[in-house]
Amino acid sequence: MDHFQQSLNKTMDLRIEKDPDDLWDDSKVIINIGPTHPAMHGAFRCMAKLNGEVIESSYSEFGYTHRAKEKLGENRTYHQFVVYTDRLNYCSALINNVGYSMAVEKLMGVELPTRCVWIRMMASEIARVADHLICIGISAVDLGAFSFFLYGFHQREEAYTLIEKLCGARLTTSYTRVGGLMHDAPDGWEKEVKAWAIKTRSVIDEMDKLLTDNKIWRIRTEGVATFNKEQCLAYSYTGPSARAAGVNIDLRRDQPYMYYRNVEFDVPTAQNGDSFDRYIVRIEEIKQSLNILIQCAEKIQKGPIWSEDKRVRIPDKDVVYNTMEGMIHHFKFFMTGFDVPQGEAYTQVEGGNGEMGFYIVSKGGPRAHRMRIRGPSFWHYQGFDPMIKGKLIGDLVAALGSINVIAGEMDR
Repeated sequence: MDHFQQSLNKTMDLRIEKDPDDLWDDSKVIINIGPTHPAMHGAFRCMAKLNGEVIESSYSEFGYTHRAKEKLGENRTYHQFVVYTDRLNYCSALINNVGYSMAVEKLMGVELPTRCVWIRMMASEIARVADHLICIGISAVDLGAFSFFLYGFHQREEAYTLIEKLCGARLTTSYTRVGGLMHDAPDGWEKEVKAWAIKTRSVIDEMDKLLTDNKIWRIRTEGVATFNKEQCLAYSYTGPSARAAGVNIDLRRDQPYMYYRNVEFDVPTAQNGDSFDRYIVRIEEIKQSLNILIQCAEKIQKGPIWSEDKRVRIPDKDVVYNTMEGMIHHFKFFMTGFDVPQGEAYTQVEGGNGEMGFYIVSKGGPRAHRMRIRGPSFWHYQGFDPMIKGKLIGDLVAALGSINVIAGEMDR
């Protein structure tokens, strides 16, 4: 037996349920999908035992991007770590920025001005729409529906343009600061957001008509990769994937943060928990996010965007350039960071894929003693193997696209 076969036997013994009598049966094939396969949506590996086109068993693993985000959070100042939150779920980086800043602010007891909260809320909902457009668009491309993707691609680019006007970046934003924001929104930005939301609503209606009742799409997604309510609860599923199976939980409604209690929106749910329901829930959530954005644009008022808490307030440039005290403050803030009192805090927000949480333990000083990040993709990927067992290999593609796993928020 050659070295390759010995290695494969060892891997099979450890990771894939096998029958010794049929391991090398001509009808059984062991294949690796990933970690660089385009259908894997990132650096994931799925080793599957196939009987023809049917997946009899599989073993999926991650760990190929080597992010080490939590340890970086313990070795960077609280201010420096903002840029690392972008690289978690990079499809909706603004939500990560907001969630992390809220965790540090909770630990410090920092109160934010009204306008800052409204802008954070609007930024989060724009990011949610962009995230969902990526998910349903790429899932459609994976199954051959390329035209559908182009509709959402255009609206997503316009969303990134709105984000660029906030912070100068499109994908990795680093927009929030502990106690405030990088910049105030430019004049007229709220009106542009409202106009984009109204326009995008009509585009989503077109996309809905284009794909939702398409016969091929329904055949490829209905009853495929079903994960029922009990399984979702057992695997700690949250967000659209859980709501598609009837888990009626949304943190924006059930544990309201920022000003979500001041706007009206529905929480779409479904019952079957299959790839089609995960798609349709995201379509409906886009519509709800657009409604939230329109309400936010009508409610937001002018005002400061920074807390006046001197522990976190970055001095204005004119103060830095014209006073020695301002220069010293600025230098110490960026070189050594600001001190956070002893304690611990956990803050969770409703991310694009589910509960995104930051748990921080402080022993005082400018860096976290311990940091743990609850990224929803970490939990969703655990359910991937039972989801595809007994399904066709083509269904694996539909399954992974519908749960929208993002590698950046998984690797530890």
